[in-house]
Amino acid sequence: MTLGKRLRRTVKFLHRRYKDLRMIARGLLSTDHPVLAHIIPIRRCNLSCAYCNEYDDHSKPVPTEEMFRRVDWLASLGTSIVTISGGEPLLHPELDAIIRRIRQHGMIAGMITNGYLLTARRIEELNRAGLEYLQISIDNVLPDEVSKKSLKVLDGKLRLLAEHAEFHVNINSVLGSGVRNPEDALAVARRAIELGFTSTVGIIHDHNGQLRPLGPREQEIFREIMRMGKRSFSRFHHFQENISRGLPNQWRCRAGARYLYICEDGLVHYCSQQRGYPGIPYTEYTAEHRQREFYTAKGCAPLCTISCVQQVALLDNWRAPQTAPKPALEPVLAAAAVRSAGAASAAAGRPAGQARESLVPLSTLRE
Repeated sequence: MTLGKRLRRTVKFLHRRYKDLRMIARGLLSTDHPVLAHIIPIRRCNLSCAYCNEYDDHSKPVPTEEMFRRVDWLASLGTSIVTISGGEPLLHPELDAIIRRIRQHGMIAGMITNGYLLTARRIEELNRAGLEYLQISIDNVLPDEVSKKSLKVLDGKLRLLAEHAEFHVNINSVLGSGVRNPEDALAVARRAIELGFTSTVGIIHDHNGQLRPLGPREQEIFREIMRMGKRSFSRFHHFQENISRGLPNQWRCRAGARYLYICEDGLVHYCSQQRGYPGIPYTEYTAEHRQREFYTAKGCAPLCTISCVQQVALLDNWRAPQTAPKPALEPVLAAAAVRSAGAASAAAGRPAGQARESLVPLSTLRE
């Protein structure tokens, strides 16, 4: 690596740290803006992992001008972080332009990818576009019938990232997905740290975003990987420890207010796993909607494993008690709502599909 590249990395690291601290301070001072939003520029994925319910194999990219409108809308709300997910976002032909649009508004730009389409040239293009955070989930050491996101396949991509990326890279290991050897998560975490990346660990959820408790050995692996992390909030560690043991957490989910999930059809949902509610087009989603959801307790929260929503909630857990509990959506009802929205979009000539989000989306709250 050249001296110039090292210098650019250092400068960008310090700038990211400043923006992260500013984001946290702003979030603590005010509750009237979203902290994190996920946007989906394409539902199609080049893989078909057995545990995933968040992709399809046919959807077209959302038109770039429409993505610009969604980014502009998020900026108008004062959103701090925008993470691009999918599907596989690298399949969108104008992804770099979307990233640049996010950065032009001063928002933090992140992305979740399976990493298959990364090349040295593509990484340099992401550098120039202004990407700040990237996360890859790796499920096993060798590919199997559950997942092809394996260390054997992706290690070359990780080496390219270590050499070329000027953005922060996090490698997420997953437990409970049904891969043959849960010990693989340790190997993935160790390799991530060896290459200079951060490492996190996630727990598989069911298709309603709810907890699947880990077995005894998986719990041990989970705790060991958590100890390998460089920094983290102790409160969040306690939260994750409860999840690994199958215990509920008492917290104030602010989905629909501080966290927004905008699917490829432009509908606002709680998250990828509770899609169908509110299910309101972003153009009609008002400050009144966000205030309502800020104060609404979600019935799915105690057994939730959606890490990004939990981390955003840390900013507000100490204030604004929630009332009027809303039960978790039944999966069949949520799926029906998404299918209905997809049919409407298809009739209007817009791409449609099934909602998808990473198991543990990009965290900008720790590095």
